[in-house]
Amino acid sequence: MPGRRVVVALVVLAIGAGCADAPSPAAVPAPAPVPAPVPAPATADAGAAIGPHGPSVPEEPGALARVLEDTQATIADPARTPGDVAAAARTAQVAHEELAFRPERLPPVLAALSPRVRESTERIVGAGRELLSMAKRGPGDMLPAWRIAAPLPPGELRAVYAEAQDRFGVPWTVLAAVNLVESRMGRIASHSEAGARGPMQFMPSTWASYGLGGDVTDPHDAVLGAANYLRANGGDTEAGLDRALQRYNDDDRYVRAVRAYAAVMQADERAYLGFHAWEVYFRTTAGRVHLPVGYDEAEPVPAVAYLARTGAPR
Repeated sequence: MPGRRVVVALVVLAIGAGCADAPSPAAVPAPAPVPAPVPAPATADAGAAIGPHGPSVPEEPGALARVLEDTQATIADPARTPGDVAAAARTAQVAHEELAFRPERLPPVLAALSPRVRESTERIVGAGRELLSMAKRGPGDMLPAWRIAAPLPPGELRAVYAEAQDRFGVPWTVLAAVNLVESRMGRIASHSEAGARGPMQFMPSTWASYGLGGDVTDPHDAVLGAANYLRANGGDTEAGLDRALQRYNDDDRYVRAVRAYAAVMQADERAYLGFHAWEVYFRTTAGRVHLPVGYDEAEPVPAVAYLARTGAPR
């Protein structure tokens, strides 16, 4: 599978991985009926309300632990509005990112958490640490030449994962986790430096073998293509799933990160709604910069110049 960018927990860093030779395509199973979509709230359009640097979270461990408890309770509560869920998820996203970048802060926060929130926090922060360790370089002065688009609504995308699981036997949580890591569930709509394309980041040659004749940029087609590829490499069995993910990206850290995010969703399906609401940020020497839907730069742009152009405080 291709070398490509990988999205780190909250903040995007440039990461590369070697492209494994694609195995011979497996026979494609006959399509199965599409499962009924799991009801899920559409993410509220936060837009400029998020701000140029994202939500703020407290430094003090006990206060940060309370933020994590409150945000997870909101995400897990089916009675909360879509806007409440999305806002809580974005705050939790920043909290997890801060702990991933500053792991010395993690132990006292974990000590103050309830067992359930502690487990999910360890998994999410651990996934972020794994992906951060894959980064080719640290924060720089420039923002990327990317286009940021709105993802499919959560209910629609969840139904696509269900269809792919039913047809190819790959767990929907794993497909969602790959989608999260590769493109923030479709928000990063531009190609990678290595030439990988679409929300599941396929190299053209691999897509030709596993894309089922679909459109690599279409979320439905891309997820089914990824499930087809993973199944061909044993991803429809628990025993073969790690090996299949290793073929997708030849790095143990990538496999562990995807499995950690998937485990969080397996433990509580509503965690998917939280991940779906995560925004795209890029860490620079000017700090964490929010790249909203509509961000579209043909060439890298200095972060300071972008913030000045958008009227954001630096």
